[in-house]
Amino acid sequence: MSDNASAPETNSDEHKPEAANDTQADAASELEAGRAALDALMAENAELKDRALRATAEAENVRKRAEREIADTRSYAIAGFARDMLAATDSLSRALLMVPAEIRETAEGTVKSLIEGIELTEREMQRLLGKHGIRPIEAEGQKFDPHKHQAMFEVPDPSKPEGTVVQVVQAGYVIGDRVLRPAMVGVSKGGGKAGATPESAEAGVDKSA
Repeated sequence: MSDNASAPETNSDEHKPEAANDTQADAASELEAGRAALDALMAENAELKDRALRATAEAENVRKRAEREIADTRSYAIAGFARDMLAATDSLSRALLMVPAEIRETAEGTVKSLIEGIELTEREMQRLLGKHGIRPIEAEGQKFDPHKHQAMFEVPDPSKPEGTVVQVVQAGYVIGDRVLRPAMVGVSKGGGKAGATPESAEAGVDKSA
């Protein structure tokens, strides 16, 4: 046998499938890692977007609260002064009530000028109150409202629905949408339910008695 006989050659093609499998596995691993990174970025982006929306909403709420507070301050800053003005207006009204109607009609000279001056002053004060958003509360003939009216006494009156304001002792006022001073009133008692019509009230009366 010749010493120059060559050794059997190794077939390199036998390793190609293994190399291909390794490459595919690496590619799949990289793809999976890329997807995981993308999912993480998307989740982070969603969280940041949610935070941004919340921050924007909170800023908008703060802005609206500030605007409301400024508006309230402008509207209600004079509430204390307005109450003092109402006390002065009440004094003028009481002064006029003390003057009998016949004297008002027949007054002449200084007395007439004095009465007209008081009336003019009262009207001007009412005008100035209205200019600053201070309005009288509608009370007489209305259903009693504990938020706007203060009951001072009850008046037996079967002709009026129960709980109807039949007399105003002292006018009430609101400033903006707040009660500055409730109206002091007398309320009917003994009539039908509030809101009943006179016809329905009469229908409940036994006329055969």
